Amino acid sequence: MEPLRVCIIGTGSISDMHFKSFANNPDATLYGVFDYSAERAEAKAEQYGISHVYRHIEEVYSDPNVDAVSICTWNNSHAEISVGALNAGKHVLVEKPLAMNVEEALKVEAAVRNSGKTLQVGFVRRFATNTKVLKSFVDNGALGDIYYAKASCLRRLGNPGGWFADKDRSGGGPLIDLGVHVIDVCWYLMGRPKVKSISGNVYSKLGNRGNVENLNFYKAADYHKDRNTVEDLANALITFENGASLLVDVSYTLHAKQDEIGVKLYGTKGGAELEPELAIVSEENNTILNIHPQIDHLSFDFANAFQNQIDSFVSSCITGTNPAAPVEDGVEMMKILAGIYEAADKKCEVTFA
Repeated sequence: MEPLRVCIIGTGSISDMHFKSFANNPDATLYGVFDYSAERAEAKAEQYGISHVYRHIEEVYSDPNVDAVSICTWNNSHAEISVGALNAGKHVLVEKPLAMNVEEALKVEAAVRNSGKTLQVGFVRRFATNTKVLKSFVDNGALGDIYYAKASCLRRLGNPGGWFADKDRSGGGPLIDLGVHVIDVCWYLMGRPKVKSISGNVYSKLGNRGNVENLNFYKAADYHKDRNTVEDLANALITFENGASLLVDVSYTLHAKQDEIGVKLYGTKGGAELEPELAIVSEENNTILNIHPQIDHLSFDFANAFQNQIDSFVSSCITGTNPAAPVEDGVEMMKILAGIYEAADKKCEVTFA
């Protein structure tokens, strides 16, 4: 069996996880790289021993030797590149979010359907060990009907700046960057119910707090302390057609004592915390039990989850099986994200037919 020949599109910081994970997969080979900066593309090709460097993205589409692309570009180009690659007969792994809006996401979904190719969205937390273990408990009925969940990712000082802080390129701030991950993993574990209504708020009060000294945080390559057009904080209440609800809050910057992450689910038979550390709550013999599974990664391990994600994508491309994070889920997640922004903008609840 010939290995899956992959071209990485975009060489920003997340691309290294793509390069390394594909290189670690015996059924894939790093065939090519493209970036709008030829210098950056050449540097990655040299670093990872890649033979083909493309000067124009159309060259990627037209090369019959490219079986799949992995899209690591700014959010505002995800949909366009996905459609172009699918129409050219390539499989696609695209970083989250799938698109900038629902209309774009639906165009990608149509391209998947028309091409018959695999598209997987980069919902990496689905592939973490703690998520997979909890999913097995959920699927076996340990939690019963999950009717409430909470997804939180609060940074007190964590606006990366650069393109992350540029709404025209990113589509939004912590909601679309961080919120997409915790919302998706909650929604996934809840059984992917259809959205009924959304209420939400978005706040732009603190900016990127570039004045703060003596405390380090991740900065994008093009970080500038005075450039920021995205929100600081977003919160939302999402109600689903099955009656379940999901409470969300995410921030880039907040006057908080410390950063926080929390993913919690509550069901009729039991509950669970996925983050910051996996724990399952049960009841037996009229006694409440807190169960701590004995696994290697009780918390989210990024490198492990990313490798699992890439391995799953490669397997889906080769075998033709459905991807674990299909385009339909990317569309539904885009509806949720766009719905929160719309509810905040209109200052009213948004409903879905």
